[in-house]
Amino acid sequence: MTPSSPSNCPLKEVKKLSFVLPVFNEENNLPLLFEQIMAVMQNLPYEWELIFVDDGSTDNSLECIKKLGNACSNIHFISFLNNCGQSAAFTAGFDYASGEIIITMDSDLQNDPADIPKMIEEYLKGYDMVIGWRAKRQDTFAKRLASRLANKIRNAISQETVKDTGCSLKLMRSEMAKKLPMFTGMHRFLPTLMKMQGAKVAEVKVNHRHRHSGTSKYSTWGRAKTAFFDLLAVRWMKKRHFNYKVKESSFDN
Repeated sequence: MTPSSPSNCPLKEVKKLSFVLPVFNEENNLPLLFEQIMAVMQNLPYEWELIFVDDGSTDNSLECIKKLGNACSNIHFISFLNNCGQSAAFTAGFDYASGEIIITMDSDLQNDPADIPKMIEEYLKGYDMVIGWRAKRQDTFAKRLASRLANKIRNAISQETVKDTGCSLKLMRSEMAKKLPMFTGMHRFLPTLMKMQGAKVAEVKVNHRHRHSGTSKYSTWGRAKTAFFDLLAVRWMKKRHFNYKVKESSFDN
């Protein structure tokens, strides 16, 4: 993706980062993920919070999150009554986040928290969103092929140039993320939805790792049909979207 130009608007001071992590049956990955995030944040000059959104897990993920929370006041959690999907989990996390920057990532340890500092550095150049690009995917050939084809189709129909919209490691301006129109499946189109608000978006190469424990929650081709209809919906929203600028108003007096 060719990055959008940085915003000319002055950045508001960044004091706090909010991590939003959807969780579905990841009990064995959570302690190590927390340790890795802690190691990164100890070297950054920001307040931070870690919001786990338990998406109806059937293992001991919630109990693990509570245990971590008892040991660290930076940790918060939201627990769904039943499985609602990633879009719902991200939305709930966005609603509760209190930081100026929201950081999203998966809980399966395939995203690397060590990439966060360079993404923040890019964000501070004046972008509203920085998205990870997994240049060297650590997935099966079939999964890489499916992802590559899906990305090309997604970009062609949505008129985008994003190299890796499926990477969950993203940084975004909180005040914009909280305004996103979110429906099931919309987490796959966050860069496009942010751009519809006028966001300036950059893409940064990030590390991608083998899954540490557990199994993938998605089949390689199983979501293709649903994702295609979601894509048509986003294309419609993009085509019908409008922005307006007020010239004058009595509310200004």
